[in-house]
Amino acid sequence: MPETEPWTTLLAAGRDDGRLVAERHSEPAPARLVPTPPTLHPTVHQALAKLGIERLYAHQAAAVAAAWTQPVIVTTGTASGKSMCFNLPTLDVLCREPHARALYLYPTKALAQDQARALAAFELTRRVRPAIYDGDTPRQARAEIRRGANIVLTNPDMLHVGILPNHEAWAQLFSNLAVVVIDEAHVYRGVFGSHVGNVLRRLRRIAGAYGTAPRFLLTSATIANPAELAERLTGLSDFARIDGDGSARPARQTAIWNPPLLDEKLGSRLSATAEGVELLASLIMGGARTICFARSRKGVEVLAKLVRERLAASGEPELAEQVLPYRAGYTSEQRRELERRLLAGQLRAIVTTDALELGIDIGRLDAAVVVNFPGTVASLRQMWGRAGRREKGLALYIAGQDALDQFFCRHPDDFLERPVEAAILDHESRQIHLQHLLCAAHEGPLTDADAEFLGPRWEAYAEMLVGQGALRRRDGRGQQIARPAYVPRHPGSYPAAEVSLRSASAERFAIVNTESGELIGDAEAARAHSTLHEGAIYLHLGRSYEVAELDIDGRRAFVAPFDGDWYTQPKVETDMEIERLLEGRETLGVRLRLGQVSVSETVIAYQRKRISDHAQIDLRTLDLPQTSFVTQAIWFEPDDRSLSAATGAAESSARANTLDRDGARGGEATTAAGPSHRRAVPLPALLGALHAAEHAQIAVLPLLAMCDRWDIGGLSTNLHPQTGGPTIFVYDGHPGGVGIARTAFERFEELCEDAHRMIAGCPCAEGCPSCVQSPKCGNLNEPLSKAGAKMLLGGLLARGGAPPRA
Repeated sequence: MPETEPWTTLLAAGRDDGRLVAERHSEPAPARLVPTPPTLHPTVHQALAKLGIERLYAHQAAAVAAAWTQPVIVTTGTASGKSMCFNLPTLDVLCREPHARALYLYPTKALAQDQARALAAFELTRRVRPAIYDGDTPRQARAEIRRGANIVLTNPDMLHVGILPNHEAWAQLFSNLAVVVIDEAHVYRGVFGSHVGNVLRRLRRIAGAYGTAPRFLLTSATIANPAELAERLTGLSDFARIDGDGSARPARQTAIWNPPLLDEKLGSRLSATAEGVELLASLIMGGARTICFARSRKGVEVLAKLVRERLAASGEPELAEQVLPYRAGYTSEQRRELERRLLAGQLRAIVTTDALELGIDIGRLDAAVVVNFPGTVASLRQMWGRAGRREKGLALYIAGQDALDQFFCRHPDDFLERPVEAAILDHESRQIHLQHLLCAAHEGPLTDADAEFLGPRWEAYAEMLVGQGALRRRDGRGQQIARPAYVPRHPGSYPAAEVSLRSASAERFAIVNTESGELIGDAEAARAHSTLHEGAIYLHLGRSYEVAELDIDGRRAFVAPFDGDWYTQPKVETDMEIERLLEGRETLGVRLRLGQVSVSETVIAYQRKRISDHAQIDLRTLDLPQTSFVTQAIWFEPDDRSLSAATGAAESSARANTLDRDGARGGEATTAAGPSHRRAVPLPALLGALHAAEHAQIAVLPLLAMCDRWDIGGLSTNLHPQTGGPTIFVYDGHPGGVGIARTAFERFEELCEDAHRMIAGCPCAEGCPSCVQSPKCGNLNEPLSKAGAKMLLGGLLARGGAPPRA
């Protein structure tokens, strides 16, 4: 009889009832091993021998060799031993140079703890003194770490707010800094990556002031542009890219699972969470040690709770006790205990957010289950890499109802073969860069010498800060060489404390629990009106709160715990003003433009919807002031022929489905304006086609830009006053922009093709959450025409000479 696995019966049932839409088998591959480099310090060779390591994976040896001559980025698979690629060069330096120092940067505390254990395993205590310096580090231990540690493990936040502004206290580190390690570099993208790019430039600047130029060693999950990411993060060039994975690969079965359809007309399906409960319980009872990823903290808690209940109800109370959730928000002691139990094999399943996606060693696992698309193909494959880390494994993806999830289920082969995305960031995003330039000025006067670190345009940004009253220009009179400098106007302030690395804007709203008086968090000012308006249901650390009051002048929102059966969705009016054209080109029969725009938003109402069936309860009006921000956008103006075909299709579909649609205005929205000089077309049909096409492009853009749908905004209008006709805008949702719009501009043809395929392949009649409806539409998904958008995008592709693919 053929050998069976814990998931054999489960997958057979999925094949029979159609829920298993695709599967792949990958054969195991042996490791490619090479001798350890003879030039490593003898002490390091001895330490490796004690660990039983006589040879290295080929990519580890290549990384060690490259690290002696240039900066390096290693991009290989999950569990491929990437940490050895930077540990060996670092240990070599520390053994050769007693005073040398190294700085390791990790995006999470758990990763730093894991690496500290890995360094301790080398047993080089006389030469290597690692120490973790983060928010959990006792104050009494911090001075000793500054004096004695020669490997400091920290995170970008602590480097930004605790180390760089106090560099005098860290003089021993900076004057001997030989190596900077940046692990899991692919995490640093978008707003976070744009901030970290500035923090690393400030790090290089301070190191330079102390006379050092450390070697940068980076690791990353597999992404499309590792060398480019490394250069944008650090400001350095000539990175050695190491991507030939020499580690062993286990046998793995990959499966895409689509929950059953409940209503064919509406396109509604059983939730991915409900399906995940049954599948996870089945795997656990079958004997598989499993990790399950969910997108939100609340989703993690709910899924773990339901699986435990399901196991207990099936007569497996002991198994139920071995299923636990893992997410951010736990104390350091709770996190470490969970990690210890995982590594010791004491748990049968862990349900987690992406907190365990990264390279923490959590022992042998059989199956990795991902509930809902995690946002990028790169993240999904990183999560799947947790399966079969020792032998055979199952990598299972349970699709949700979102447009991308269903797009993948309709095109599973393309999805499984699809290249991973490119990580994008823009360290010169204006608001972000200005904040860090002010921080840099507090760390030392800004001069011409800083162009090496801060870039050739630093002085223009410094002048902006002078104009804002944050910096002042100090001339060089009285010095041997007259050189002007920029210094803080308020030297006693501490600007780093005002800058969050996860927000594009420094302006924040405090969130206060009215029952306890406790400050439970804060929110970016640009999103406060849409997420913290009076009556809004706000999620924080997995708990629901209802907003009682939004104090705009005091920048506070007062909330109370909430346990009702509804959620809220804002209705937003959006206006778009083009401020500056950056680039343009002709493609697919349209004029495509990239530029700087001003987005003005007014939250005019909110809709309450039941959680159980998403049915509308009511619509409540609001009276809030307009907010605005400057960002980057693409826009294009379809020609008359495309518009005529699209509106014709929209009208035919509307008649066939006897639908009534009325135009309105909104955030990810459509705007109705006055008469156009172009040939008259029916307004509701035109708006529906434009609006649905905009939604489709926003839905698939994360496949190209490695971002989240919530990072993107859009506007479609039958008449924009500056373009003079029907126009679709897709804009970067973060003030200043972080490169999302530029990616859309450069890959517009792919964007249109993916959007058309998503719409054309959806079996619904009128448009549903799996194609053109958006969970974040400021216009509450009205009007929308699936048929019109399909015809519009198909016409563009045909004009470009590429027949639309089904």
